Amino acid sequence: MAEKASGGVQSVERVFELLELITDAGGDVTLSELSSSTELPLPTIHRLLRTLVALGYVRQLPNRRYALGPRLIRLGEGANKQLGALAQPQLKMLVDKLGETANMAVLDSDMVIYVAQVPSPHAMRMFTEVGRRAHTHDTGVGKAILGELGDEQVRSIVSRQGMPTPTPYSIGDVDSLLSDLDKIRARGYAIDEQEQEIGVRCFSMAVPHAPTPTAISVSGPISRVDEAFGERAVPLLRQAAEAISAELNRT
Repeated sequence: MAEKASGGVQSVERVFELLELITDAGGDVTLSELSSSTELPLPTIHRLLRTLVALGYVRQLPNRRYALGPRLIRLGEGANKQLGALAQPQLKMLVDKLGETANMAVLDSDMVIYVAQVPSPHAMRMFTEVGRRAHTHDTGVGKAILGELGDEQVRSIVSRQGMPTPTPYSIGDVDSLLSDLDKIRARGYAIDEQEQEIGVRCFSMAVPHAPTPTAISVSGPISRVDEAFGERAVPLLRQAAEAISAELNRT
């Protein structure tokens, strides 16, 4: 019985290893690419993939590559809702103390997806719909998350998703982005300087030790969200990020 239990756990670990490898590769891979990325025997990989395809958690494309399947969407949506609920008290604290909209987002398939928001009480405020997906290179939360990754991983993400420039302030090439990320890593937080929307500035910080890359932010009109605002916001963002991290890693 003990041997069967151990084998069962090992099988679960192997399944999630394959799902994470597919995710890290950008969402679809070949069988040979998976084989070169893991020590699992090829027959084991093929057997696990066949099971995942039958369950809908992986799908095989016409070109014989393997991609993440539609049944994962429901799981991800449920996890995002729980993550958003967990962060809500800290986001509310940021709004109460700073008066501007607070958001949380996670990295999902090379994009950021907003999972929680507490809006500013001001009539003129920043608003992002929960569930909205955005690029990483031109958002505060996206750049805060990229700052936690290595340069090669950053290059891979933006090469797959592109670098559109919605405003004249948006970063449009990878070398400029990497230079900005060096500054973000040095100071510990990111700034969206009207890069996503003209007239809006955002201060953002990654959540340390999060199971999936995660960041929180406060944003609003540049008339209110200025340098003095940033000096008040950064310590509060750090406090909120650490509190969310503690909740996420509570055993």
